Amino acid sequence: MSDDLCQVIAAWLAKSGNSVAFTGAGISTESGIPDFRSPGGVWATNEPVYFDDFMSSGDARYEYWRQKAIAHKDFAEAHPNIGHQVLARWEEIGKLRAVVTQNIDGLHSLAGNQRVLELHGTARFVACLTCTARFEAGTMVQQFLEHDRPPDCPECGGIMKHATISFGQSLPADILQESTELAEQSDVFFAMGSSLVVQPAASLPALAKQSGGRLVIINRDPTPYDDMADAVINASIGETLTAIDEFLKRLE
Repeated sequence: MSDDLCQVIAAWLAKSGNSVAFTGAGISTESGIPDFRSPGGVWATNEPVYFDDFMSSGDARYEYWRQKAIAHKDFAEAHPNIGHQVLARWEEIGKLRAVVTQNIDGLHSLAGNQRVLELHGTARFVACLTCTARFEAGTMVQQFLEHDRPPDCPECGGIMKHATISFGQSLPADILQESTELAEQSDVFFAMGSSLVVQPAASLPALAKQSGGRLVIINRDPTPYDDMADAVINASIGETLTAIDEFLKRLE
């Protein structure tokens, strides 16, 4: 990580009135939440349950809830890390317009960000697919573990599912549209902790760049968009954002 590059990025941010952060699993691994695709992630040993199967098969719904119960412990015990906290500070001082995230852990909101667009929903709530009632996920996971069967909706008896987007389910059109508009309007677009390969969300950094904004990529590994970025840092997100923030404080 280059201090000179962090200083340059801080100068861009200081002059920005319309920066946007786009985050993936890499920002939350620093809070102890495994990337689903990593060796320690749930998909390393389990096949994801597709939405159509969830709706049509009781066995698939059980498998879905079994996997979610395993993952819930990581979410429930996780806390926002310094990377989340820096982004919340930037929003508070008017330097960050919004966070668009692929993550379902809710840590951006817990850190204090007010405008968070969750492209893949949130694992902190469970929703009824019939009446749309919502409940805290922990309560429903506990019911599943106690009774060894997926819980029914307490309001109408309908099918309950975490308020996340499953494989085979479309992203919420309104959230995707708002995210697209934010990318188009941004003057600095931070893409962090994402491999930038899952579409359509991965196209947001390119859209920001094509619309005239600066693109900053912070990720452990290279991404397909590195060549078009104005700055690329392959390092810890928390450490990098902290370094940028220290330079930003000197410019306030």
